[in-house]
Amino acid sequence: MNALYRYLTAVLITAMMLPLAVFAGNKDRSGQAGASELLINPWTRSSGWASANMARVRGLEAMWGNVAGTAFTGRTQLIFSNVQWLKGTGTNLFAFGLTQKVGDDGALGIQVMSMNFGEIEVTTTESPDGGLGTFSPSLMNFSLSYAKAFSHSIYGGMLVKVISESISDVSAFGVAIDAGIQYVTGEQDQLAFGVSLKNIGPQMQFSGDGLSLKSVIPGQDNQFTLEQRSDAFEIPTQLNIGASYDFLFPKDYRLTVAGTFISNSFTKDQFSLGLEGSLHNWVLLRMGYTYEQGMWDDILSPENTNVNSGFSAGFSVQVPLNKEKGTYLGIDYAYRQTVSFSGNHYIGIIFNL
Repeated sequence: MNALYRYLTAVLITAMMLPLAVFAGNKDRSGQAGASELLINPWTRSSGWASANMARVRGLEAMWGNVAGTAFTGRTQLIFSNVQWLKGTGTNLFAFGLTQKVGDDGALGIQVMSMNFGEIEVTTTESPDGGLGTFSPSLMNFSLSYAKAFSHSIYGGMLVKVISESISDVSAFGVAIDAGIQYVTGEQDQLAFGVSLKNIGPQMQFSGDGLSLKSVIPGQDNQFTLEQRSDAFEIPTQLNIGASYDFLFPKDYRLTVAGTFISNSFTKDQFSLGLEGSLHNWVLLRMGYTYEQGMWDDILSPENTNVNSGFSAGFSVQVPLNKEKGTYLGIDYAYRQTVSFSGNHYIGIIFNL
C-alpha cells in the first residue's frame, strides 16, 4: 500500500510540472468539438472564485471540478443550482446533486445538469419568417461518481457521465469518464494539490428523422427518402492541475489562496487564481480571475476562444442546523464575467445533513 501512495504522489508531482513545459492549448481546433456544455461549471461556490479551487474543492461540487473531493462528504449533501448563462440570451441552466458517505472512507455521488434555451421559432426555406410553431433544444448530463480516501493525505475518485443532446427530430448520446486525485499535507492540512482529467470518451454523432430528405425521382410520382449522415465529433477533454493553501487565524477565521491550470484540448489553456475568506464558517466571501493569452484583444478577435475569462466573485451564508453534527443550510450567489453578453449569474441552495 505504501508503494501505491508513492506512485500516486509521483504522478501528482509530474502532472504539476506539465504547465511549466506547455502553455498554449489548441486554439486552431476551436469549434471542432461538441458537447461544450461539459465545460460549464453548474455550481455556485466554485464558480465564485473562477473554479480555482480544484485542489481543495469538497463535497458535491467536486463532481464537476475534481471528483476526488467528494470523498470529503461528511454524511449527506444536497445542492440545487440555477445559472443565468450569458445573461441576455434567455439561457438557463439547472443542476441538482447528492453525495452520500459510504462506509468509513468512500462516497457516492449523483449529479444532473440541464440547459433550457426557451422556445425557438421553427423556420424553413419556404417559411423563413416562421409561423410553423416552436421547438425547444435539450441538453442534459447525468453523472454517477465514487471517491475514496486512500489515506489521511491521498484521495481519489472516478465519475461516469451520460450525455444527451436533442431537438424534436435529431439527437445524440454519449458517455464520458472523469478521474481525479487530491493530495493534502501540512500540520493542519493547509496545503493541497489536485489533478483531474475530464471528459474522456468516444465520439458522438447526431441522428434522427431531421437528417432525412424526401424527394421525387424525375419522371416518377413516387417519393423516396434520403437519409443523410452527420459527421461524428469529439467531446472536449480537459486537464486541471491545481494547488491551494489555507491561512488559519484565531477565532475560526480562514483565508484560502488557490490556483488552477486548465489545459483544454479544443481551446486555449487558462490560469485561474482565487481567494476565499471564511468568517466562523458562517459567511464565506470569494473572488477570482481567469486569464488566457490574448484575452485583452478585441472581443471579436480570433484570439478569444473561451467564453469565461476575467473577474469572478461570490458569497455564501450558512445557517447551522445542528452544531454537534455539523449540519447547515447555505445560500450561495456568484457572478462570473464573460467575453460577451452580461456574464453568468449563479444562485444555489446547499443542505449539509
